[in-house]
Formats: sequence, structure tokens, C-alpha cells
Amino acid sequence: MRFFYKNGLRPAIFLFDPEKIHDITLKFGKILGTLHFKNIWSPLFNTKNKILEQEILGIKFANPVGLAAGYDKNAELTQLLGSLGFGFEEVGSISNLPCSGNPKPRLWRLPKSRGIIVWNGLMNKGAKTLHEKLDKLKFDIPVGVSIVKTNSPEITELNEAVPDVISALKIFSNFGDYITLNISCPNTAGDGLFYNPKNLKILLSRISELKLKQPIFIKLPPDLNIKNVDEIIDLAREYKISGFVLSNIVKRRDLMDADKDELKMVDPGRGSMSGKPVEKLSNELISYVYKKTKGEFVIIGCGGVFSAKDAYKKIRAGASLIQLITGLIFEGPQLVAQINSGLVELLKKDGFSNISQAIGADSRN
Repeated sequence: MRFFYKNGLRPAIFLFDPEKIHDITLKFGKILGTLHFKNIWSPLFNTKNKILEQEILGIKFANPVGLAAGYDKNAELTQLLGSLGFGFEEVGSISNLPCSGNPKPRLWRLPKSRGIIVWNGLMNKGAKTLHEKLDKLKFDIPVGVSIVKTNSPEITELNEAVPDVISALKIFSNFGDYITLNISCPNTAGDGLFYNPKNLKILLSRISELKLKQPIFIKLPPDLNIKNVDEIIDLAREYKISGFVLSNIVKRRDLMDADKDELKMVDPGRGSMSGKPVEKLSNELISYVYKKTKGEFVIIGCGGVFSAKDAYKKIRAGASLIQLITGLIFEGPQLVAQINSGLVELLKKDGFSNISQAIGADSRN
């Protein structure tokens, strides 16, 4: 299947507008998720092995590979992903109010760099609509919910943003295996508001009053200065945050190892990068946070995962779980199965009887 995708289907897909292909994929995936015969192909994609199983924060994961927030914004694929071998999914990001996103075009492929530039602007149908949709469904894998401030020029100040996020969290207070606070989307009005630890402290203080039952993660950008990272870690301790998603897309192109000619095709004021150009920064942040906290927090590693070896680097750096999006676009839907089967081999080769033993192995040295 990998050969067919990379040599047949992908070249054809890459001839068309990336957002149109994304929309078609979501519609097709939604249909497949409602059909009973999805269980027929499930054995082809699922790598079930006890060496990959973990219980984290009371949540059972059959394997560590999840779909990152940003792909399934409106929760169209929740009934399909388990049969494709995913161990979990994070839907959204979901804002309190519906948002139509930034003007098109807002998605570009970088084939030479093996990345994409994203400028979606957090388009989604809003918390109320999506909660009503999700609350009616049953799931065969854990589902996390990424919550974000509504992308609106009218919600850019702290006194507007905090109540907006709190409203979304109240709506999802009874749903989701975990919640991620996406404070790091760089394609929005009021970008970076909660990078300021003083602002984040106010938000976390309000969230603590909600007494949410779900574990809470904070999603950080990989290019945040270390002083802010340290202060956010301190706040996470103070407000009993369970972990971090490391990391988000990156706006600063000067930090990226990407083809310069490809970058010239997209206005530098539009969009942020994901995929291989982000991998090094993501891995460095995972290692830093793990070493700094001595494994105190659960880390979900995200950024540039295209193979089992890529996933294993993040695990050995300190990640308990892995998320991906861009790797699927370049490698195909069989990638999840390849990563899981590859992880089994890598873990056994290193003498581990369970994936939990490999977490932070390189960062402990």
C-alpha cells in the first residue's frame, strides 16, 4: 500500500488544491466511519501488541500514535480512526464561537521540505454544535478535545479571551478523555496572548475553579523562549496540569530547515509550518521539558513524525504519546500501522518489554 500511495495516489493528489483534497478526505472518511465493513480492513491497519499498551492518567491506550488537533477540526473522523490503527485522536481545535477561518488560500504543500504551511485560522463549528455532535457518539479509542480562544478581532484582549475559553471548557466539562489548551496557534487574532505567564496564570486560575474531571494538557510552540517555558512549567505545577503537547506549528521561517525556493512561493505573513521542518525544534523541546521536570508531566510529542524511527526519537526524548498529521499526507494512511509495527521491533531490539520503559531513555542519560 505504501508503494501504491507514494508512487501512484500521492502524485495525483498533489496536483490538486490541498484544502480541497483535505475536505474530500474528511467527507470520504466520515462515510467510511459509518459503514460496518470498516471492520473488514481493520486487521490490515491494527498492530496489537502488549508492548505498545499503556495506561496514562487513567486512560488506556492500545498504542501511542494519535491524530493531532488541526486535521479533524469538526470531528468527522472519530468513528473511523480506530480501524485505521490510531491509538487516540484529538479533535479540534474547538473555540467557544464558530469561526470561518482565514481567507483562502490557506494551505500549501512543501514537497521538497516535506512540510506544509498552514493558515487555516482555527475554522470550526463552535463548541456548542460540536459538543452536541460528539455527545451522541460512541468511541473505540480515547478522544481528546483541543480548546482554543475564538479567532476573532473582537476577542484579543485578556478580559475578552479568558471568559471565551472558559465558556468553551464549560460546554465540554462532561466530554473527552482529556483536554488540551491550545495557547499556541500563531495564525489568529490576538496571537500569543497566553504566552505571557501572567495572562496564563489568570486563565489557569479560572480553569481551576471549574474543577474539570479530565486531565488537562497545554500545547506549546517549539520556538517559545526558555524563560517562558520555565515559567509555564511552574504554573503547570501550581495548577495541577497533567502534561504538555510539544509542539505546535511554527511561524518563524528563519528557524526552519526548509527549501528556500518553496518558502518564497508563500507570503511570509501567511501561515506557519508543520512537518519535517519542525522536527528538530520539537524534539529539543520535548527533551528539555522532560529533563527539567524529571518526567513529572506527561508529554505528547508532535512534529515531523514520518516513520517509526521518528516516533521513537520522541519517545526516547521523553514523550509518552505521539501525534501526527503531515506525515499522513506525505506517507499515506498506512503510516500508523507502519509506525506501530516498527516501534514493536525497535523496543524489542533495545530490550524493552513495554513502551513505558523507553520514555525519556535518552534524556535520562
